[in-house]
Amino acid sequence: MASTPPAAGKRGPGTPTPPEQLLFGGRLRGSWGWTTHELARLNVSFLSILRQIPRLFRHTVTLAWRADPVALVVVAVAQLGQAAATAFGLLATNRVLVSLFAAGPTADRVRDALPSLVWVAAASAFAATLRAVSFAAAGRLGPKVERVAGLSMMKEVIRVEMEHIERSDFHAALDSGQHGQTAARRLIEHTLGIVEALMALLAVSGVLAVLHPVLLPLLLAVVVPKAWGTVRAARRTYESVQIWLEHVRQQGALRRLLISQKAAPELRVHGAGPFLLDQFDQMAAQAADEQTRLAHLEARTELTTSALSGLTAGATYAVLAWLLTHDQLPLASGATAALALTSGTAGLRRMVSHIHHLYEQSLFMNDLIRAREEAEQRAIPATGVPVPRPPAVIEFDRVTFRYPERDTPALDDVSLTIRKGQVIALVGANGSGKTTLSKLLAGLYLPTSGAIRWDGTDLCALRRDDVFGHVALVLQDFQRWPFTARANVAISRSADIHDLSRLDAAAAYAGADRVLDDLPHGWDTLCEKGYEGGVDLSGGQWQRIALARAYFRDADILICDEPTSSMDPAAEIDAFRKIRALASADQTIVLVTHRLHSVKEADVIYVLDEGKLVEQGDFATLMATGTSAASDDGPHLFRRLFELQSLQYRTDTLDADTLDADTPLDADSLEADPLDAVPAQRRRTRDATPDQSPASGATG
Repeated sequence: MASTPPAAGKRGPGTPTPPEQLLFGGRLRGSWGWTTHELARLNVSFLSILRQIPRLFRHTVTLAWRADPVALVVVAVAQLGQAAATAFGLLATNRVLVSLFAAGPTADRVRDALPSLVWVAAASAFAATLRAVSFAAAGRLGPKVERVAGLSMMKEVIRVEMEHIERSDFHAALDSGQHGQTAARRLIEHTLGIVEALMALLAVSGVLAVLHPVLLPLLLAVVVPKAWGTVRAARRTYESVQIWLEHVRQQGALRRLLISQKAAPELRVHGAGPFLLDQFDQMAAQAADEQTRLAHLEARTELTTSALSGLTAGATYAVLAWLLTHDQLPLASGATAALALTSGTAGLRRMVSHIHHLYEQSLFMNDLIRAREEAEQRAIPATGVPVPRPPAVIEFDRVTFRYPERDTPALDDVSLTIRKGQVIALVGANGSGKTTLSKLLAGLYLPTSGAIRWDGTDLCALRRDDVFGHVALVLQDFQRWPFTARANVAISRSADIHDLSRLDAAAAYAGADRVLDDLPHGWDTLCEKGYEGGVDLSGGQWQRIALARAYFRDADILICDEPTSSMDPAAEIDAFRKIRALASADQTIVLVTHRLHSVKEADVIYVLDEGKLVEQGDFATLMATGTSAASDDGPHLFRRLFELQSLQYRTDTLDADTLDADTPLDADSLEADPLDAVPAQRRRTRDATPDQSPASGATG
């Protein structure tokens, strides 16, 4: 029997509502790195935050100085000038009040007050001018600080080794660091806000000390309860925001689904739309109840702190009245002191709020610094042996590679040779290590053990940027850049992005010229649906763009991982023909494919199985009768896979004797990856004597 959810009125702020529990399994707390700081200000005391202010100030000033030292100096001078203008304005106001409260005719008193009024107006105008200057300089400084902070991390991130990019811990650090970019700008804003409020508070304190020494302790008496009340109110508001964040996430997730193009079919056909809309409404209602509850708590806190502040202020003004009635303080000075006390408490409220925000943003900024430092430690070395010419021979010598956080190696003791101008085919079942091998060849990964040698030099010793310069990629999961068609192709060699003849040649080679003919703005068409003028390309059209990108790069080694998986049969045949033709110009071609018919003309075919190299040779050799290390009671693994895939295209009645009895012939097996359809026990590599080992024989 289902449990009855608690009544809305009795549900606590941390108790999930029925929609939250039903759809999300509870509150939707993000697992991203930056979310660990969401409750930061609620977990530390205000005094703890205050102790960190000097360190935060030093860090912020250092960052601002790097970004724009002139703007920083202008802001500092303007804020000091504002403080001086505030103090001078209060003293001038005191002179005005002295003149107005003096004995004599009103006209004479007003006349005597005019010079001081002019000084008050001048001080006010000067302060306003300095505020404008400070605002303009801070507006100039903020974006520059954000840019410097962001670039300082991103320039390190783009050089991080691939294996580290794929680590979950490093990826979490990068995610956290991204929020440090905007935090850097906010650090400047809140630091300047603290300095401005502090300067105003010091100016007020100086004026009160001049008017009467007793007034300075009176300011503290007013400030302390006001500060306590401000801290309490700020923390209560912050708690409200954090609870609301979870509702924002939940409702945002539902809102995106309700208007999603991808979800639209099931929203309509399955009737999911009304159901999700009802859940959305329940969550919105609960969110409104939560905000009402927090508003009541906020009101009570504000009432309590205001009452306490009122009592303290009342006592302060009582002391001020005693000073006035006992001739310890002139009436004009008393009025000036009242203005100063009001100004001081307002400045204190602003300062407390800025301190809270400064602490929170510093946590995000620390994440950026940590991500930048880790990226720098994990970066691809910029040094190494130059690679001025394409390699004549690339050798894999007993290469093993294991992905981070995985126990089983993706490649296990693989040895093979690739020669300049060859067409090399890598085939095998999903997870056999084909794509991993191709990325090792490109220099994206370094072996866990063993060596990859370019003309006898270990890849680890080469300048990796030079290695990348000789390689072009068409990966199975190639990047579909949300840019124009021009940028999508020319991004592989951006210096030639405006070379139209080269672009047209690449498009013609890949058959992308027909795609361009259908685009409304040709090369300048945005390939991203959802924006004005943007278009959505089909999978086959995207693959033509990717092939054009690789051709445009004009690299010495072309690695194609399933380059035609989304193309129709005719286009696929044409694409493979063009790819193979490139080898005639001494370009080395590496094909990673499941289409075994397309590798007939490859110079060497390497067959991988569960990370091991189990067969190698040209098509005729691999199709010859006999046994292999992977199968001691039937034909070679490649031949079996080729024959299994060929069955999909036969129109005559299948003969059950064509394959072994344990070969699956169900539709699902044949329509999926044909290499995966072979029974695991038939594909498993067995121990072989040295003269039988596929990796120890000919290197192609």
